[in-house]
Amino acid sequence: MASRKRLNGPAAGALVAILAAVVLAADQFTKYLALENLPYQREVPVLGDFFQLYLTKNPGAAFSLGTGVTWLFTLALAAVAVVVVVLTVRSVRTRSWAIVLGLLLGGVLGNLTDRLLREPGFLVGHVVDFIHTPWMWLWFPSAIYNVADMFIVTMMISVAVLVVIGVRFDGSRERRNVDEAAGAAATADTER
Repeated sequence: MASRKRLNGPAAGALVAILAAVVLAADQFTKYLALENLPYQREVPVLGDFFQLYLTKNPGAAFSLGTGVTWLFTLALAAVAVVVVVLTVRSVRTRSWAIVLGLLLGGVLGNLTDRLLREPGFLVGHVVDFIHTPWMWLWFPSAIYNVADMFIVTMMISVAVLVVIGVRFDGSRERRNVDEAAGAAATADTER
């Protein structure tokens, strides 16, 4: 069954590239629409307090943290993009990893594009955010985010899930935990 899920290097690379391009295009297009159609820093209720649009430009990271070191976020995004490309070329041979890394790369490239090309300038551009869901953040200050952010967060969760369940880049499964648990159970049975 694992052999059906395996991809060769070019197929994995193509899948990652296509997904990244689709997410990047969706992110930049929605940011363009937001910039062209939304008032700056004024709530636009779509579904009351459940879902709002709120156009802002973020010089920092999540919750506008680190606004004085925007260039560090640019370098971090660039490093993540390079790591994803290198992993894809060298190691990824399964659809699950190719999909997750392709969607993650698209999100990273969406915000990296803002950091490189938007005002106030190269490496320190502000990220365009416009999606606001106040209910989601419970007692924390509510965040305003964009399409790229959604893919970055959900794909990082997906990376964690793939790691926890033991799926390797080549599609094989980490068996150590299962074997250790079986061995411990057998040891416990013999000691009784």
